[in-house]
Amino acid sequence: MRLAYFDCPSGAAGDMILGALVDAGVSLDALRAELHKLPLEGFDLTAREVRRGAFRATKVSVVIDARAHQVHRSLADILHILRSSTLDAAVRERAERIFTRLADAEARAHGTTREDVHFHDVGAVDAIVDVTGGVIGLALLGAAAVHVSALPVGGGFVQG
Repeated sequence: MRLAYFDCPSGAAGDMILGALVDAGVSLDALRAELHKLPLEGFDLTAREVRRGAFRATKVSVVIDARAHQVHRSLADILHILRSSTLDAAVRERAERIFTRLADAEARAHGTTREDVHFHDVGAVDAIVDVTGGVIGLALLGAAAVHVSALPVGGGFVQG
């Protein structure tokens, strides 16, 4: 069984996850081709090497065409995008589960229902591509399981 392990001492973001998957062997071209099965326009992927101290990594960025419409989407909108795609059923179902869990977390945090959550950043094209791209990359690697180190926990206050 092949598993993926993410060591996340500084957290995890879409560009970091996609970059780690490319460093682990996912072809950027294959990732791009699969992502273009989503009924979304106005995006592309770029990759470049970055250095942080003594470490090097690949940073994969979602480049958005300025003309692409950035809207706030609901869970239903995102599920419709996924279900309208030609992605492999297993990839689509995993991405749907991730977005549903995000909606549930947002609903708990804001005291509402998942149906009433309006994703701001998560509903944007780049976030949909990041999340779905991570699922695609893991599938392309043949990862049967994913393990993650402890994530740093922040703090702060919210004014309502």
